[in-house]
Amino acid sequence: MKEKKIKKTKQDAQEHFNCGFHCAESVLSAIAYNQGIESELFPNIATGFCGGMGHTCGPCGAFTGAVLGVNIALGRKDASKSVDENYAAVQKLTDQFCDMFDSVYCSDLLGCDLGTDEGQKIFIKNNLRTTKCADFTAAAAELAAKIIEEYKDSEDITSLSL
Repeated sequence: MKEKKIKKTKQDAQEHFNCGFHCAESVLSAIAYNQGIESELFPNIATGFCGGMGHTCGPCGAFTGAVLGVNIALGRKDASKSVDENYAAVQKLTDQFCDMFDSVYCSDLLGCDLGTDEGQKIFIKNNLRTTKCADFTAAAAELAAKIIEEYKDSEDITSLSL
């Protein structure tokens, strides 16, 4: 059952991405949906994270969408609860994403600065949305889904609504 949910999360992220949503939007929406969490806030809550934090050479949007997904599944809802499990999950996600791609930063991953005309030309010329961003999106969704399943506590998160 867990493997099926993980695979479905990855496929849903790919489908969202192929339909025109960007990396963070696709990953967060797929994770939320497959955790049974529905909200009119998805995917728009993740939009500014796309393109390396809105083309600022920040963290990859697929990666940040995955962090947001981990947070909605494992984040605390009560200030008296520990953040340790959530932080451990995010650290694991970071380590695994870096192991796969050598960085979490959009400009490092793409080899260009999306905030510049030159970077945009490189992005388009090399079809980086298809040749790289699609892979980052699928991998981030799959990694996050695996980590959520590993760390998920006994609380029934499917009853959450935002």
